[in-house]
Amino acid sequence: MTAQEVRLCGLLLQEHFGEVVEKVGRNLLKSGTQNLRAIVHETGLSVDLVKKSVCVLLQHGACSFIQGRKGPGSPTEYRAHCDRMLRILRYPRYIYTAKTLYGDTGEIIIEELLQRGHMTMSSTVKTVADRLTQNMEEGSSMDYGEVSTTFSKLVETHFLQRCPPAAGATGGSQTAALTPAAPVSSAAPTPESFPDCYTVPQVKLIGRGKRPLASEEGEDQRNAKRAKMDPETHGDEGIYWQVNFERFHQYFRDQTIISAVANKLDQTSSEIVRTMLRMSEVTTSSTAPCTKPLSANEIFRSLPATYNIPRHILDQYLTLLVDDPMEFVGKAGESGGGMFIVNLNRALANLARATLESIVQERFGSRSARIFRLLLRKRHLEQKQVEDFAMIPAKEAKDMLYTLLSQNLVQLQEIPKTPDFAPSRTFYLYTVNQLPTAKLLLQNCYKTVANLMERRLFEAKESKRLLEKSQRIEAILASLQASGAEPEQLTEVEEMITAPERQQLDSLRLHVNKLDSAENQVDETIFLLESYISSATKSTS
Repeated sequence: MTAQEVRLCGLLLQEHFGEVVEKVGRNLLKSGTQNLRAIVHETGLSVDLVKKSVCVLLQHGACSFIQGRKGPGSPTEYRAHCDRMLRILRYPRYIYTAKTLYGDTGEIIIEELLQRGHMTMSSTVKTVADRLTQNMEEGSSMDYGEVSTTFSKLVETHFLQRCPPAAGATGGSQTAALTPAAPVSSAAPTPESFPDCYTVPQVKLIGRGKRPLASEEGEDQRNAKRAKMDPETHGDEGIYWQVNFERFHQYFRDQTIISAVANKLDQTSSEIVRTMLRMSEVTTSSTAPCTKPLSANEIFRSLPATYNIPRHILDQYLTLLVDDPMEFVGKAGESGGGMFIVNLNRALANLARATLESIVQERFGSRSARIFRLLLRKRHLEQKQVEDFAMIPAKEAKDMLYTLLSQNLVQLQEIPKTPDFAPSRTFYLYTVNQLPTAKLLLQNCYKTVANLMERRLFEAKESKRLLEKSQRIEAILASLQASGAEPEQLTEVEEMITAPERQQLDSLRLHVNKLDSAENQVDETIFLLESYISSATKSTS
């Protein structure tokens, strides 16, 4: 865990859960495994605040606890999970993907589960139905059955999964999570370790979403407490669900590969690769180096009906994909018209390589990118060879090589002819190690996102008074419109914000939107580099 990761985790925790949780989370990241007393001592917070903060982290999977290492009776110890905290950065992408695949219902289901960590199916269905009903026309409401169907589809495609039994048992009570009697496994539930991971329980839910009345808003908290004390029985008590991040990451990886094939070849080739990935998306593990072998006959039968591709044309496309230097598709046998696989690890390596080349070109120019690309392909070259192959004057090539070397993007390897390492009898070879370079650029990406977040928070803090005024006026307008106020009254309230203030608000929103967009774009690079590093590390181990 690096300083940049700790810094970014702290900013994400602060933005989503507040400064107290951020302080506890940052302390756990820096200090490693700690018991409750040590956390209280190092943070200087009260025991009650630390307990609540740890409960929040446990609820969202950003922290786990184990029995004390000193034996029975020793205090329970807590450990933070940096990778889980960093996934908060990808929340908008998870929600947008759910909306693309399953509409507004899927979007709100994922949003609720991300906000609350984990929930039961019945509670999720009721909450989502109520939210959808609020946005529907007067007199219309969302049926629980429709939400349950979408929830079941998300489970069927593995985008949702059950929490492990121990986590489910502690999830109903935050105080129970702090007792050492029920240790929870930090490993994510998988079908192999938990057979019922993707089994939807029989839930008894009949009804439709409800609209909250304006007069009942003050009683919301009392109603929530009453519901907790006297819950209805739906048949899924103690069965909690969470978002399966690995499945989303698998989907993102597949979409990246499909997009790369479309850019490199054409749309038909990408559709063939999409079909192959779709056929094996549930049967192939997210950590597998390649998909299960598929015959040409199976691929032909599974192609969308809109693509009227004759069989001989499909064979030509498959041959083209196999012969392509990017090696996205490989051949695994001759039975059934030929057995084909998608080389997932090879595809990630090639995409990461293209990303590294692009970053070097943007930062140092096209000539430096040419040298970098040359070293990636030739592996080891002397300075004279670099000048000749890249067709760049000696002085410029030397400056560019030293610049790349100073940024740790290029490494220098010494091969002596004699044991004394005399410079006159030593070969100096330049090389690029793709995996360490990818790790270096990943840390730069974490630093970039943290800088963008700090700038966005600074912009919001500088205009805090104006934003609060705008929110108050919007709330007044909403209440007046709900009560059927006259247009003159609405205009009078709108004019409470002066023209310069409105211009300042528009400028602020434009800047914040640009920063948000930049964060999402950098996160795409982070995801690609993380996926490549993970696959490369597992393949070498």
